[in-house]
Amino acid sequence: MVTRASTEVAIIGSGPAGLMLGALLAQRGIAAVILEQRARSYVEGRIRAGVLEQGTVALLDQVGVAGRLHREGLVHGGTEIAVDGARRRIDFRALTGKSVVVYGQTEVTKDLIDARLAAGLPIVWEADAVSLHDIDSVRPWVSYKRDGDEHRLDCAYVAGCDGFHGVSRKAIPARILKTYERVYPFGWLGILAEVPPCSHELIYASHANGFALASMRSPTRSRYYIQCSLDTDIADWPDERLWGELRLRLGPDVAPAVTAGPSIEKSVAPLRSFVAAPMQHGRLLLAGDAAHIVPPTGAKGLNLAASDVAYLATALAGALRDGDPTAIDAYGPKALARVWKAERFSWWMTGLLHKLHPPESFESRMQAAELDYLFSSQAAQTALAENYVGLPL
Repeated sequence: MVTRASTEVAIIGSGPAGLMLGALLAQRGIAAVILEQRARSYVEGRIRAGVLEQGTVALLDQVGVAGRLHREGLVHGGTEIAVDGARRRIDFRALTGKSVVVYGQTEVTKDLIDARLAAGLPIVWEADAVSLHDIDSVRPWVSYKRDGDEHRLDCAYVAGCDGFHGVSRKAIPARILKTYERVYPFGWLGILAEVPPCSHELIYASHANGFALASMRSPTRSRYYIQCSLDTDIADWPDERLWGELRLRLGPDVAPAVTAGPSIEKSVAPLRSFVAAPMQHGRLLLAGDAAHIVPPTGAKGLNLAASDVAYLATALAGALRDGDPTAIDAYGPKALARVWKAERFSWWMTGLLHKLHPPESFESRMQAAELDYLFSSQAAQTALAENYVGLPL
């Protein structure tokens, strides 16, 4: 027996994209059900980055879930770039009048889940074997299993917010979907520890041994990364060795402020740039990592998900409330225009700061010249700052 239900929008995935879309739709009086393959505890425990653009913060304010963010988030008016230990600060406020907020994606997810459940809005946890049907028709539907029972969810639109490995993008026929990808020949070895940050702002470091990043999640929790090979074995990097390499790459001025401590989490993350187009097909609309991935260098992943769903909520409201089906047609091109700009910035930042070429090669000299130009040009610094704090929605 199949249990059957209906809603206006079926949202696949309870990451920030799906949860924020659900909140934006609820504000517009549009019914939505979120289907999530994992358990709530798993979703809330996923460790992710969390540098939020002003536009993302404004969206969280709009849906009424930014109270804890404003109490606990760390406002950053700039960032530092270190080259072989020499540090220079890019002043976001002076250059753009804007800032960013460091607030973990894990916390954003928890806040959105708490608000949705408090409002009595549905999230189906542990929805297994999710499959999309009739997305080319005016009445698509989604099937899934839960606790061994079969379920069918009828809807007007399906929002695929289920990440890079989800089922939504795969539902678009291969003859229609085009993908663009660059896989980088290195990864990031990251460590999370309950220690105070070495600086009140992020430090991006370019060093002969490779890139490093000093980041944080709170005044008492730090997140550090170093560039590493893709075949790196974490067992070869005990905490003591990793702390030593971080101090070396961040430079002698920063090293004394790096407080070592036992790792809460340690992992190697590959880097890739990826875009899928179109972001819509029939009644299926993709958002967030289901449609695009950026390397973390530019801090754009969560923020792109936010801009996607801001556009998508407006498009769905136009179709479902204003009777304007052309609003849906405009979603993909508008979202992709911003996606490609963020992809460009993340690609540029990655190429600027990582060790990619042999010493004294033409490419390495170009990299050095680019950094020298950045530090000597206010216009170049403004371009970096404008992209980092976020292009207009």
